[in-house]
Amino acid sequence: MDESIIELTLLDAKDRMQKVIAHTHSEFGAFRTGRASSSIVERLPVEYYGTEVPLLQIAGFSVPEARVLVITPYDKGALGAIEKAIQASDVGINPSNDGAVIRLNFPVLTEQRRKDLVKQVKHRAEEGRVGIRNLRRTIRQELEAAQKRNEINQDQLDRAEKDLEKITADSIADIDKMLESKEKELLEI
Repeated sequence: MDESIIELTLLDAKDRMQKVIAHTHSEFGAFRTGRASSSIVERLPVEYYGTEVPLLQIAGFSVPEARVLVITPYDKGALGAIEKAIQASDVGINPSNDGAVIRLNFPVLTEQRRKDLVKQVKHRAEEGRVGIRNLRRTIRQELEAAQKRNEINQDQLDRAEKDLEKITADSIADIDKMLESKEKELLEI
């Protein structure tokens, strides 16, 4: 293992940490802010002709008003299944079905509900940070194993670990920025 292999290992670490950040960002999208957003329901599993599929694959979404989400199934036969999936989920909104589309009317969030959502978002952010730290530990173990096999020397290992720490700190800072932004959004009236 030489400098280029260390570089590839660090690039892999950065890429894997970016995936954790992207996952955390998508998790944040599931928290509603009192405004209608398809990200709240698009991943809901819907029983469609004997198979569970994400709602996103069988319906389109539109937001005609700030607090109304309209779900238009591509197949009108799926209306009942979509409605049942929304009712069974933890979205907390009753769908209204007019025979062609399903409407979700988002109520204004109470102060207590906003605080509960902030706690949940903080928990998801911490899960993201833990994922990044776990990746750091895994990559560090790979580098240390390479050093024990005499593929890299101690100086190269020390430099690689410093670079890994910087990548880790930057990734955690990205999650913290996303958390701060989502927190503001949730507490905004």
